[in-house]
Amino acid sequence: MAQRRLGQILVDLGYLSEDQLWDVLEEQKQSPGEILGQVALKLGLITNEQLTEALAEQWGMPVVNLAETNIPPKVVDLVPSTMAEVYKIMPISMRDGVLTVAMGDPQNLAALDDLRNFIGMEVRGAVSSPQAVEQAILKHYAAKQDSIEDVIAGLEEMPENAGLGGKQGAFDLADEYMDSHPIRKLLNMVMLLAIKDQASDIHFEPFEDEFKIRVRADGVLYEMVPPPRHLAAAIVSRVKVMANLDIAERRLPQDGRIELNVGGSPVDLRVSILPTMFGESVVMRVLDRTVVQLDLNKIGMDPSILNNFRKTIHRPHGIVLVTGPTGSGKTTTLYSALNELNDIETKVITTEDPIEYDIDGIVQVPINSEIGVTFASALRAILRHDPDIILVGEIRDYETAEIAVQSSLTGHLVFSTLHTNDAPSAITRLRDMGVPTFLITATVEAILAQRLVRKICVQCRTQFDPSDELLLELQLPIEKARQYKFYYGKGCQRCNNSGYKGRCGIYELLDMSDDIRDMISSDASVDDMRNLARSQGMTTLRESGLKLIFDGVSTIDEVVRETVMEDGDA
Repeated sequence: MAQRRLGQILVDLGYLSEDQLWDVLEEQKQSPGEILGQVALKLGLITNEQLTEALAEQWGMPVVNLAETNIPPKVVDLVPSTMAEVYKIMPISMRDGVLTVAMGDPQNLAALDDLRNFIGMEVRGAVSSPQAVEQAILKHYAAKQDSIEDVIAGLEEMPENAGLGGKQGAFDLADEYMDSHPIRKLLNMVMLLAIKDQASDIHFEPFEDEFKIRVRADGVLYEMVPPPRHLAAAIVSRVKVMANLDIAERRLPQDGRIELNVGGSPVDLRVSILPTMFGESVVMRVLDRTVVQLDLNKIGMDPSILNNFRKTIHRPHGIVLVTGPTGSGKTTTLYSALNELNDIETKVITTEDPIEYDIDGIVQVPINSEIGVTFASALRAILRHDPDIILVGEIRDYETAEIAVQSSLTGHLVFSTLHTNDAPSAITRLRDMGVPTFLITATVEAILAQRLVRKICVQCRTQFDPSDELLLELQLPIEKARQYKFYYGKGCQRCNNSGYKGRCGIYELLDMSDDIRDMISSDASVDDMRNLARSQGMTTLRESGLKLIFDGVSTIDEVVRETVMEDGDA
């Protein structure tokens, strides 16, 4: 059934006149993305109570006054505090196996679906104002801060034989326990905490005597309190159920995905299961669009490098390469560039392994080597689809490199990645693959090398005087280095006592000038190319990192760790 429009409901209820509705619609055009009700509130035309009533009418839900509602502690216990905070909901009653929750945003129906999956019971929504939901969460959950330790204490009480299977002919109780409340609660909490901490991966690892849970945030793994070892199979089975995988298959690797809607934003978890000596290991890759902003202005590139990179990506044809190790942010940089180039007049096609984020207006082709869909074969097919811009996830072999070169020669702009230590090394890598030198000079327009370094936590950032030994690692004269202030993170609750929160990129852009092309043609060494590029104004990875140190954004340790191998002569 078609949803009635909120503006019409407000008019029908007598809270807005037709003229006022037109005023609100005009104002809404100036603030794209803001919902009509919030605009009317901002203009002072309606009250919070009137908006709540209209939303309840629109979504066919009852209105609840949380300030006057008596909520039993048993009902509060059904939803962990982390979940209530992230989803912005407040459980209010439990009748006939149905849990009713108050929602500040009734449009977020996906939150109800997630809650059904998370807590394993039927859930219905009621409408309250966002402020009332927030106050109710503070009031009822103040002394009930859930922690992993509490959940694991509940798991300890589960029978020793739960999920012990694995021996031939032995009866496996995992299926019986995988849907039990404590196991659901533990998994939900680990996932929500990881998403809240903007983690990139969640690891469940079985060993002989323990079952570890580790979370990767800002590129570093942190260990959580391990659950009892005997529940490993039950936990893995629960993950498989959520990812629609085969619970009975324990000998082969499996891949799946879990789609969540957390706090109104879609979050994808890519699940990979790997059989090991002591059971199945699980890794979940967290793909949260709210964390990754696909905007060139927000990836931390220095303005001068960004200006040159922008000029490069707006060229009509050629190859633009982004290099760096796995997890250095190459995909984010390329997506941000494509996002900027993505308009109605441009046909953009990508081929990726796997597709991490879907972007409106861009045709994305997943690689599936099992059935012969490789980068090379997908690229051949893409050329018959009249593209203007092509993204090849990675150039791995001569065949892919050759088609990428041919594509750029026939008037396409091609983006791709390579695994090399710095920008000049990419030329050597292409040569090693067998691409002729004259084709490299004719097609490659620019090479961007990048790394990610952790940022100092702003809450516990502290100035300090580094030792001479530490300054020597920067390979700068000590007298020159002493002119600057240096900082580190002491460690606080916000950054899990690590001293770091968030990451930013350091970049090295090699623009293919005529002099560089002549050098490539004469088979010059990587060092000679690097020195010439620096004399023409290229900022190396190390120099880009030094700027972050001197600006108080990152630490000496971080920059040295990420740049020492590829730029020793800086």
